[in-house]
Amino acid sequence: MLDDEATVGRLDIHFADVIVHATLTVSESLTTDSIQDLIDAIDEELLDAVGIIRQEIIVHVHQGRDLGVYSARDFEGTNGGGLRLN
Repeated sequence: MLDDEATVGRLDIHFADVIVHATLTVSESLTTDSIQDLIDAIDEELLDAVGIIRQEIIVHVHQGRDLGVYSARDFEGTNGGGLRLN
């Protein structure tokens, strides 16, 4: 999720049988109002696109800083610092 080309968050969506869980990870600098604005934008732009209604989604919000990308793959030169799983 971008704001003036700066990354302010990330949204991961997990579809279950009758409910959709979304995990919204946002930067430490965002206010509660800004987070609510992001959730409202998700509701307006994304939910209509995939055909679900607001009552079918639960948004889990995590606020913090990104520590990196962890993978067995080589991510040299990425913003995450190329951290690897052992």
